[in-house]
Amino acid sequence: MVQKNHFKTLNDTHGHAAGDAALVATADRLRAWCGRNGTAGRLGGDEFVAVIRGLAAVDLDALTAALHRPLRYDGASLPLAASVGVCPVADLAVPVLTDALAAADAAMYAAKGRARRGSRATR
Repeated sequence: MVQKNHFKTLNDTHGHAAGDAALVATADRLRAWCGRNGTAGRLGGDEFVAVIRGLAAVDLDALTAALHRPLRYDGASLPLAASVGVCPVADLAVPVLTDALAAADAAMYAAKGRARRGSRATR
């Protein structure tokens, strides 16, 4: 699970077109990170999800770095940030997609809380 941090502030400060550009950039970066190992989608608003094979083989730090790269928009550099939550299916008692999404969502909000206190965590 991925959620944009401070998305409302970006929208309010730079306008909805800038917010739309940030969402498109997030989708593009998430899709590029997934590559051939999975698929990415937008759940709604500023929340995205990626379902990938072989979590151990992917670089979550690279995903976080890509999602935090500033966005060039209308001659300005817009700061972007996102919180990432992960749920390895092997951690679930029963591998059900809804349970995986709920666990990843909880991990994302925990990471979002840690990010506000100054540390960055992805799991």
